[in-house]
Amino acid sequence: MTLAVISPDWPAPARVKAVTTERDGGLSRGPYASLNLGTQLGDDPDSVAGNRRVLAAELELPVEPSWLEQAHGATVVDLDNESPGAADGAVTSSAERVCAVLSADCLPVLFTSTVAARIGVAHAGWRGLVSGVLPAAVAAMGGDPGDLLAWLGPAIESAAYEVGAEVRAVFIAADPDADACFTPNDAGRWQADLYGLARRSLKAAGVSAIYGGNFCTYTETERFYSHRREAPCGRMATLIWLSP
Repeated sequence: MTLAVISPDWPAPARVKAVTTERDGGLSRGPYASLNLGTQLGDDPDSVAGNRRVLAAELELPVEPSWLEQAHGATVVDLDNESPGAADGAVTSSAERVCAVLSADCLPVLFTSTVAARIGVAHAGWRGLVSGVLPAAVAAMGGDPGDLLAWLGPAIESAAYEVGAEVRAVFIAADPDADACFTPNDAGRWQADLYGLARRSLKAAGVSAIYGGNFCTYTETERFYSHRREAPCGRMATLIWLSP
C-alpha cells in the first residue's frame, strides 16, 4: 500500500475495518498536497476525485464511502435507512456501507460494538462537542453504551489549540468540571484539550472503553493537515466498515 494510514489501536472485533488517512500518497498539489479527500476547499476537483479512487482501491473498500456534508453540529445519520446528507456522524449495521468523516484539526471518533453488529464515526470539533455530537452518536449506535468501544483519531492537541474565554464558558455552563480541560495562557486566553473534552462527553454518555487520542495535527506537519497551521489545506478521512 502506498497510502499512509493509521490503524486504530483498539480491541475491535476482527470484521471491523477502520483507518485514518495521513496526507501522503495522493495527487493533489500545493497546500493540498497530497492525499486531500475534501471537496469544496479550492483543490482541483479532478485531483480530489483521483484521491478518492486511490483510497477506495488501496483499502479495497466494498463501496464508495458515504461522505457527509459536515456542519459542526450534532446530527448523526443511520445509513441503514437514511442518506448521508448534512450530518457530522454516521452509523450502520451493514457491510455494504462505509462510514466516513473528514478532518484537519477537529476530532474524528470511531465507534464499534464489542460484537461488531454496529459501527459508526463522528466529527467532533468544539462546536460539535458542545452541541452533543458524541452522545448523539452513542444513542444512534443503540444498545448498551457500556458495550461500545471508542477510538479518538488525529486532532489538534491542547498545547497548540488556543481558544477564547467564550468557548470555555459554553463548556463550563454545561459541565462545570470541564474547567479541567482548559489551561490559561500568557495571552489571557485558554489552551483547550479536545481529547479531554471528548473523553468527558463519552464517559457521560456511558462509554468507558476509550482508546487513541495521542496525536497532534498541528505539530505533526509531515503527517497531517491542519486548518489552524496552514489554511487553506486538505482533509484527512477517518473511515470504518464491516467485512462480510
